[in-house]
Amino acid sequence: MEMKQSMMSRENGDGEKDKPEGSQENGLLMGDSTADDKGRKVSSGTPGGQVSNGYPSTSPQSPREGLTGEGNGGIGPGPLRTLVVQQTSLDPPRETWSKKMDFLLSVIGYAVDLGNVWRFPYICYQNGGGAFLLPYLLMAVFGGVPLFYMELALGQFHRSGCISIWKHICPIFKGIGFAICIIALYIAFYYNTVMAWALYYLLSSFRSTLPWTTCTNNWNTVNCTRYLSTDMNISWTNSSTSPAEEFYTRQVLQVHLSPGLHSLGSVSWQLALCLLLIFTIVYFSIWKGVKTSGKVVWVTATFPYLVLFILLVRGATLPGAWRGVVFYLKPDWEKLLSSRVWIDAAAQIFFSLGPGFGVLLAFASYNPFHNNCYKDALVTSSVNCLTSFLSGFVIFTVLGYMAEMRKESVDTVAKDTGPSLLFIIYAEAIANMPAATFFSIIFFLMIIMLGLDSTFAGLEGVITAMLDEFPHLLAKRREWFVLGLICVCYLGAISTLTYGGAFVVKLFEEYATGPAVITVVFLEVIAVSWFYGTSRFCNDVKLMLGFAPGLFWRVCWVAICPCFLLFIIYSFLRYPPVVVLFNYKYPFWTTVLGYCIGVSSFICVPAYMVYHLLITKGTFKQRLLKSITPEEGPRGPQRDIIITNAV
Repeated sequence: MEMKQSMMSRENGDGEKDKPEGSQENGLLMGDSTADDKGRKVSSGTPGGQVSNGYPSTSPQSPREGLTGEGNGGIGPGPLRTLVVQQTSLDPPRETWSKKMDFLLSVIGYAVDLGNVWRFPYICYQNGGGAFLLPYLLMAVFGGVPLFYMELALGQFHRSGCISIWKHICPIFKGIGFAICIIALYIAFYYNTVMAWALYYLLSSFRSTLPWTTCTNNWNTVNCTRYLSTDMNISWTNSSTSPAEEFYTRQVLQVHLSPGLHSLGSVSWQLALCLLLIFTIVYFSIWKGVKTSGKVVWVTATFPYLVLFILLVRGATLPGAWRGVVFYLKPDWEKLLSSRVWIDAAAQIFFSLGPGFGVLLAFASYNPFHNNCYKDALVTSSVNCLTSFLSGFVIFTVLGYMAEMRKESVDTVAKDTGPSLLFIIYAEAIANMPAATFFSIIFFLMIIMLGLDSTFAGLEGVITAMLDEFPHLLAKRREWFVLGLICVCYLGAISTLTYGGAFVVKLFEEYATGPAVITVVFLEVIAVSWFYGTSRFCNDVKLMLGFAPGLFWRVCWVAICPCFLLFIIYSFLRYPPVVVLFNYKYPFWTTVLGYCIGVSSFICVPAYMVYHLLITKGTFKQRLLKSITPEEGPRGPQRDIIITNAV
């Protein structure tokens, strides 16, 4: 529904028109004219019968000789007047970022998450140390960064979330958007639980003696071995368990009370309260949109870098730190002959940059139309990769210190992966440092900040998608919709708060999200590059940035990126993960359950294809053609100025 408003511009007595002082995009009148400025003059004096915004007038403008109406009291023919009609949509204008840095910090905060701290260092040393950087960088250049760039450009051009954007690209693939939203919910079910664990540690750190440094607590066992740097007469054996390990497994998770996924046990009320606090912070950070979350990320995205720098300096001064650094970077070139190394490099860069989760589409949709998303993609992806590399030094200086203290090899100390690396090994190392309470507080606060950024982004992707798809229903009820979404995420996370909740977190992480999102992104690249067309997409980018993507980007989008994603999918199918956690080997039925959860999101893609073909009118050939043809719509920034001539 549109409202038409008109303005009259009058020629001056000398036949020259006033020149506009400036222009604005997206339907604003030239010269900053508004509907209320009925007396302001609008320029139309460019040659060739064109107005100053480059659009041709509806009829040639031929200045007439004669006196003006004012000049002779209204006698004689009046001048040719230009009627400027502005069409203004009654829909509310799309929200935009307050500052460019709000957007950049939000994207960096989304891409730099907990995986950069615990996953990259482990994968790096496991796959050849410094030699792993070669496949990692190659996969980033030819796979991760092109996908990252593509999503930013798509979101910025079409200004839509991951659901409604498909009507502008290839309508039959709209199910991809719904699948992305379901995947985002699954991630919210388990990812925030890790932050609840970190919050438990943070609250436990406000004491002079950290609780995971002693073996005199009610949760400790006879195998608990208090092994501080001052206890030189104590030897570490294979049956020994550290106080940090028992605090994590027996006090925080209480996993010893659950035999496995078949019997999860009761809900831990401590973790339930911690998760409730986490979701409360998340709600009040995103309930108003990017205007509020863009301010919060100034803290949540920058504070982790300050802590990483402090921990890096402290770790470098610890005895034995050099052993960890050498172990981290010493190249093992023979491992490059193994396909497993290249598979891990591809998977790591994909999940690190995070295309396919709808977040980049949502964030970029709030950008100005002519924002340089190409530069943004290069800057933010580079920062992400460098942060992963930096985190390796932060982790392995401490692992070298632990190996020196235990008189063991770094390989033995670094056997723990995933959250255990942070909550056991690193927590124990912090407990052995001077000022342990201070370092513990800032470290677990950093973990929470890293997780909050990614949660903000993941939920914003869902919120933007739903608000764009159902604007009349949800646009004015954003706060209530966000509240309902947060409640759904909290209820979905209840199973991860049980005594066997760590088993559920591992199941979701391995099966529910990874394979599904890779397959979804593969279809997304195919839809954009092959159905929508690379040439059309490059023309869209040229309309925004003033230059088209080069041959390298075109080849990546058409051929290399699909092969990159197929390579990851094939590797997952050929080498399914062997999931083991705390000596609990997941039985076969849990693998089937994991695949079913993953398929439950991906099934939206073929289901919507069938639905779209059924509701489309015409023969099957006509239906298929309509289903792969983008809907007509404005290309580029809205130009709502219509120039007509009137006497």
